Amino acid sequence: METPPNWTGATGERYLALSQGHGFRLSAQLPTYLYGAPSPDLVAWPHEAIQVSPLAPGAVDLATLAPRSAARIVMLAPAGATERSYAVALALRALASQGELVVLAPKDRGGARLAKELSGFGCTFEETSRRHHRICRLITSGPLDGLDAALAEGGPRKLPDLQLWSQPGVFSWDRLDPGTAFLISHLPSLSGLGADFGCGIGVLAKAVLASATVTGLELIDIDRRAIAAAARNLDDPRVRLHWADVRTGPSLSNLDFVVCNPPFHAAGAEDRALGQAFIRRAHSVLKPGGVLWLVANRHLPYEQVLRDAFAQTHPRGEAKGFKIYEASK
Repeated sequence: METPPNWTGATGERYLALSQGHGFRLSAQLPTYLYGAPSPDLVAWPHEAIQVSPLAPGAVDLATLAPRSAARIVMLAPAGATERSYAVALALRALASQGELVVLAPKDRGGARLAKELSGFGCTFEETSRRHHRICRLITSGPLDGLDAALAEGGPRKLPDLQLWSQPGVFSWDRLDPGTAFLISHLPSLSGLGADFGCGIGVLAKAVLASATVTGLELIDIDRRAIAAAARNLDDPRVRLHWADVRTGPSLSNLDFVVCNPPFHAAGAEDRALGQAFIRRAHSVLKPGGVLWLVANRHLPYEQVLRDAFAQTHPRGEAKGFKIYEASK
């Protein structure tokens, strides 16, 4: 993430002018929070802002902030409507009286709907557009509408069809992902110590743990909400959960197997390097003879990186737009 600027220069002066125009005074007692990583070219934030995005491992959980405990919140809003309303409702609940919320999003990823959604909460705000983003700024004053409904709609829930806990915003949050289902249908009974890279709510892990010869399973996901759901879904002493970026952590070694359905989107755009990085990380944590089982969309170019990293690579299935590989170190 880029290092945010201090409140200096023209950007800081514009912010202060806006704040003073609303009768808002900067508070030395209450903190500023940051949700996501908005470009400093679009909005500035103080260097001491505390990260609260569920996709930033180690961040504070926005849902745990006490009401009226934040001076300001800067939010790069999620693209999903339910997830976005939930995050904005949490922010509005956390802001002190006369606190400031700056919320922005690309126009094609929720930005075009921000004004309507904020109006639905009873907010009065200023809206601007810049670099294909909509940016809304408001100072809290008076009662708000619909917060409880948005929090209930976007919060954790148990899915009746899957009988698993999940939450809007998590990958494939309310259905069985077809790629994961395809991998499960081809997966052999595994043994030893393994890992599930990008574990989500634990659907693939649940299938792996059906084997009594699995002695341990490390579950890793960059989404705190997924890890929280997996913790509720997998009551198994063999499981260890890690809220982390697979590419950089946690520290693992000498594994017998890795299973994964790697992501290939970042910030709404296809990023093939993500899956390729998962493959290289899998190779680095496996012991000699260890195996990677991977499912991917058919069009993704993973074959060369698999051949470069692993001693042997075998296709194990292809159908309905997906392909499965087994690779041995």
